[in-house]
Amino acid sequence: MFDSLKSKLRGVRGRFSREIEDSFIEEVAGDKENISQTPEITSKAIFETPSEEISAKIQPSGTTESPDKKGPEEPSEPKKGKVAFSAKIRSLVKDHEVHISEKKIEGPLQDLEIVLLENDVALQTVDAISGRMRNDLTGSTKKIGTSIDTMVMDALRDALLDVLGEGFSLITYIDSHDHPVKILFTGVNGAGKTTTIAKVAAYLKQEGYSVVIGSGDTFRAGANQQMQTHADRVGVKVIRHQEGADPSAVLYDAVEYAKAHDIDVVLADTAGRFHNRANLMNQLAKIRRVFNPDIVAYVDEAVAGNDAVIRAEEFNNAVGTDVVVLTKADMDTRGGAAISIAHTIGRPIMFLGTGQGYTDIVPFEPKAVVSDLLGDE
Repeated sequence: MFDSLKSKLRGVRGRFSREIEDSFIEEVAGDKENISQTPEITSKAIFETPSEEISAKIQPSGTTESPDKKGPEEPSEPKKGKVAFSAKIRSLVKDHEVHISEKKIEGPLQDLEIVLLENDVALQTVDAISGRMRNDLTGSTKKIGTSIDTMVMDALRDALLDVLGEGFSLITYIDSHDHPVKILFTGVNGAGKTTTIAKVAAYLKQEGYSVVIGSGDTFRAGANQQMQTHADRVGVKVIRHQEGADPSAVLYDAVEYAKAHDIDVVLADTAGRFHNRANLMNQLAKIRRVFNPDIVAYVDEAVAGNDAVIRAEEFNNAVGTDVVVLTKADMDTRGGAAISIAHTIGRPIMFLGTGQGYTDIVPFEPKAVVSDLLGDE
């Protein structure tokens, strides 16, 4: 999942580290010749070796210790470059930090922006991630004895988590609210909404909750039977009316059934519709008023990329959205929709669909997703 984005983010990470390291070399040595004259004090060693060990390698005269030699040596005239280099090293070690300039990370930031755009991340989300990275790294200090890559990783992780938000736990919500909890599913045609409802029903049953489904898609031919087939397979009750019936009436009956039978959760299906069809969106607004859901879940395909982001914004503006469910995440190598939607509409992702089976749905946990993207162990 999101394999293209994973590999490219790791490449960008490497460039950030190299640029910061090169900046340090230039600051301390002035030129690469001085570094080559002092092989024991490499840039990697300076950043990852405790400062007291670096200090021990440098003599006041500007020469470095050699553990293989014993006894006093004849004094010699130190080279001017080595003296200057050692003085700068001693000064740097004494201060225990390196300052990072915006100029040195501008190239990697541009690389990061291109990678994100190529992987369908929305422009405003790209700007937010890049801006957070710039603010976190520019003018910051790098302590001697810690890894450059760790600093870059931390900044990138924080930037991604900032746009993804806190996430949403359906289980926590159900446990903390009156029953039945009513969830209304909306979305465009063909996004997998009906199958997603069956998956959520199976997930909730596995977690020990009772569920009833309201088959509110009375418009599409065969929708009732399709929902009934799914419900039979996962073992939940469906409330349905004849084709062409008022969907609001169907969902009202589903809620009444849930109240009469102490059902924990009502999952309400609706007909798929496009955001630019005003009459259908107005009908959905009516359904929402009658059903009065606790949660409105927008469903779309992860592989739709920026189109999913645009549609999510339109649905949110028209009828409101509380959470998002993305289907076909297992087929999405880019991850742009997953990263962008939560940021652009300010609503968390609740689930990712990861396959064809009823158990192929996972709660969206931002920290776990970011760790996977960055290759954390």
